[in-house]
Amino acid sequence: MNSPGWAYALIMLATGVGIPIMAALNATLGVRVQSGPTAAAILFALALAISLCAAVVTGGPQRPLWNAAPWPFYLGGAFVAFYVLSITVIAPRFGLGNAVFLVLVGQIACAAAIDHFGMFGAAKSEMTFARICGLILMALGVFLARKPF
Repeated sequence: MNSPGWAYALIMLATGVGIPIMAALNATLGVRVQSGPTAAAILFALALAISLCAAVVTGGPQRPLWNAAPWPFYLGGAFVAFYVLSITVIAPRFGLGNAVFLVLVGQIACAAAIDHFGMFGAAKSEMTFARICGLILMALGVFLARKPF
């Protein structure tokens, strides 16, 4: 793997580590403030502030935002909201491990489909027998690692 590839891999590994930490922190915040949606709103307010700072530091968009892509590409925020609200409300009741593990299985399956079909502008990565076996092993590992419901 080339030098930027290693950096990207480490950043994505750190992102993977951060997701369950974020879920645990926000789920606990939701319990403490007695409102999952309020905890999610706090998370999004902080995320918005950080994202706006990053946009300013990097020079922001070079063209009008609403004409940059077809409307379906702006729906990512809806998926982020669904994830954050779901994990914040469900994890304290269902268990953080169970919630994150099942999210991971969904991510594995969906990512494989997106790559295979080149959906949403993603680079195509054909589904080979070896890749199918790897995905099944990953899903099996997630299943075996989770706590019983």
